[in-house]
Formats: sequence, C-alpha cells, structure tokens
Amino acid sequence: MFSIYSKIYRKIKKYDTIVIARHIGPDPDGLSSQIALRDIILNTFPDKKVYAVGYPASKFKYLGMLDKFKEEMYQNSLLIVVDTPDKKRVDGVDASLFEDSIKIDHHPFMEKFCKTEWIDEDASSAAQMVVELVFKTNLKMTKEAAEKLFVGIVADTHRFLFYYTSSKTFSLVSKLIKTTRINFADLYENLYLRSINELRFHGYVADNMKITENKLAYILISKETLKEYGVDSATARNSVMNFNYIEEMLVWVILTEEEDGEIKGSIRSRGPIINKVANNFNGGGHIYASGVRAVKENQIDDLIEELNKACKDYLKTD
Repeated sequence: MFSIYSKIYRKIKKYDTIVIARHIGPDPDGLSSQIALRDIILNTFPDKKVYAVGYPASKFKYLGMLDKFKEEMYQNSLLIVVDTPDKKRVDGVDASLFEDSIKIDHHPFMEKFCKTEWIDEDASSAAQMVVELVFKTNLKMTKEAAEKLFVGIVADTHRFLFYYTSSKTFSLVSKLIKTTRINFADLYENLYLRSINELRFHGYVADNMKITENKLAYILISKETLKEYGVDSATARNSVMNFNYIEEMLVWVILTEEEDGEIKGSIRSRGPIINKVANNFNGGGHIYASGVRAVKENQIDDLIEELNKACKDYLKTD
C-alpha cells in the first residue's frame, strides 16, 4: 500500500500538465498553498506545465502571480485543489472535467469530488499540509516557496494562537526554517501592514457592532460604508480577526454587502460550534471559524437567530 504522500507524488510525477486551484474568496492560506506548490513542482520537474489559477486578490499580490486558466488545460491534465472542502467553492475550474484530481484540505469533510483526497482536520492549514507533503516526498522546496508557506500557516493560525495549532505545526515550521533559512521575521510586515483608512474602519466596526445577551456580536456593513472608508468587502470581513478574546463576545459575525447586492460573512467563535449553522446558509468551515456567502437579505435575521441560539445553548452547558 502506498502512503497518501506517495500517491500524490506519483500522480504529480505522471502528468505533464497540472492545474492547481483553491476556494472562491482568496485568502493567504489558499493562495500561498497553490502558488508555492506550483513553484515547488516546477522546481522538481522543470519540463512540466504547472498553473495556479483562480480570481486574484490585489491585497495579497505579495504572495505571487496567478496564471490565467484556458479551456485546453482540461485536456490530459491533473487538478490539485487545495484548502477547499466542496466542489461548488472551487474557484475558476470545473473539477469534474479533468482527467485526474487530488484534494489537499484541512477543513471538515463535506463531499468527495476528487479521485484522491487527503483531508487532515488536525492540520492548522493547507500550507502546513503542503510543507508536510514536500518533506515526505522527493519534491524540492525553494526558499521563495517556503516564505509563502510560512505566511499561509501564520495567517490561518493567527500567529499560532488558534486551537488547531499543534506540536506538529511547530515541528514542521521549525524544519522549514532550518532547511531553507528564511528570514521569517521580515515576512510579517506584508501580512499585517494596514492603511489608516482600514484602522478607522476597524473603529467603525467596534462602535457599531450589536451584542446580544447571549454574547453574539454582529454587524452588517453596507456597500456605501465600504466606499466611505475605502476598504473592500474581503478586507472588511477579515476584520473579524480583531475581536478574538473580547469578554462580551462568544461568537462574532461580520456581514458585508457586495456590489451586486449579495451578502457574505465571516464568523468566529470562542466556544459554540458555528460551522453547522454556516452550512445552512451556503457556507461552512471549521467548528470555530466559518463563513457564509450568497445570503439573501431576508435570511440575515434567521442567521443571527441561529447563531444566537448556538450561544445560548453553549452558555447553558458551560
């Protein structure tokens, strides 16, 4: 029996054309995983054609450039999907049209849509899984790829604060630093640099959040408010990271109105399970970190009600 690492490596070695995708709504973990893996494969097999595809995000352009997907890339090629639990959230490609496919993901299982699936819910991030894959096979790491993967791990663990940071995370990061000699301290600036507009926006969110008696905090940010502060919706939702460890909050959700009227949201928790609620609103994720998308305006009250109930039930059992 081949290990999952060997199975993935053998498929990578077999195909001359490889497409690497991740979820809709790019974040540092998804982007760093796909771009770093592309560069690692090219470093190992220079004659292959390897593409990292999907919608770009200017906020994270320091992680590297993406490739434009073309229909001919479906032919006789391997798809690798990172950081994505379900088919509908794959950005830019139809996973069913490739000759072969691999999933590398750390989210709770939602559905099988690739022929080979490596799911590790205990991994801190998809970036951590890519690091592990490289160290378990003959893939060749580069210093530049190592820098991207370090950023991905740091971003998804919020500087190693979240519960899914493990001794394995620290062991792999330590090995990554030792073998590539990256200057990891310098990598934090791109990840955490903020504009004064964004800082003022964070103040607006803090001032206008509503908090229920069950410690649910929530806010819906209109597209007019986003324009007023000069921030995009992804940046606005990412401000959810600023409210960890607030005594009066058990669960907090930031909803944003998109230009097309669609509503998306990021949800975090310090106890109540939230991904089951997110699943009911075209979303999902981890038990304490989830998202929702394409929420209709008339569903917002239902979402808030379900999250408030999750907080209430948690307080009863705490």
